[in-house]
Amino acid sequence: MSIVSEFKEFAMKGNVVDLAVGVIIGGAFGKIVDSLVKDVVMPMVGRMLGGVDFKHLYLNLGDKAFETMETAEKAGAPLVKYGMFINTVVDFIIIAFAIFMAIKVMNRLKRAEEAAPPAEPTTRECPHCLSTIPLKATRCPHCTSQLQ
Repeated sequence: MSIVSEFKEFAMKGNVVDLAVGVIIGGAFGKIVDSLVKDVVMPMVGRMLGGVDFKHLYLNLGDKAFETMETAEKAGAPLVKYGMFINTVVDFIIIAFAIFMAIKVMNRLKRAEEAAPPAEPTTRECPHCLSTIPLKATRCPHCTSQLQ
């Protein structure tokens, strides 16, 4: 078997394809959540806190003062960008909550599947010889006893 055919067999297995789809959807979902946090949630939180723009919050560890974070970055000053860190933490919380909710729904569906009622029995036990016989049998095929 050639390497190409082995790779094709590996790549076409269900788990690999499912993983690839999950990674692609997860990346797209991450971008959506990132935009939600940066463009919707954090501006509202900043507005409630008196007009704070979190993405521009930083601590300059250098000796020279700068007006903006961009000028400090261009000058190569050492910075602690705690505003960006807050945005990333909020991103994580939203993604973790969404994953938690998805798993909760999947577990509920799985439990409903498992709790399905058992199938009706199709056999019974002969009261005379204790052999397993069809439910509708009127005579035991093993001991030939008449059944009610």
